[in-house]
Amino acid sequence: QVRLVESGGGLVQVGDSLRLSCAASGRTFSGRRMGWFRQAPGKEREFVAHITVSGGETFYAASVKDRFTISKDNDKNTVYLQMNSLKPDDTAVYYCAATRLMTTEYFYWGQGTQVTVSS
Repeated sequence: QVRLVESGGGLVQVGDSLRLSCAASGRTFSGRRMGWFRQAPGKEREFVAHITVSGGETFYAASVKDRFTISKDNDKNTVYLQMNSLKPDDTAVYYCAATRLMTTEYFYWGQGTQVTVSS
C-alpha cells in the first residue's frame, strides 16, 4: 500500500506561482512513476505531468509545458509540482498518483488539493 498526501493548494491570482507537494509513505518509492492529474468542475480528470522516481524522466501535458515543473526528492519520498504563470484554466483539484511497481498503471491516488486561480 502506498499512501499519498498532497498539500500546497490555495487561491492565487493570475500570473502567480504555487508549489504543490505530494508526500508518499508505505511501500518503496523507487521503481514507480509519480504523476499529477487535475480535475476541473464539470470536466474529466486530465493528466498534467509525470516523473519516474528512479531515473527522473519527466513528461508534461501540452497545456502546462514550459509553465509547470515536476520534481522529486527521493530522500523525502516527495514529489513536487511547481506551477508558474497560473491561468484561470488551471483552476482544478490536483491529484497526486503513483503507479504499481515497474508499471505505468496508476493505482494509488491522493485525496487532492484545490487550486483556484482568480482573475
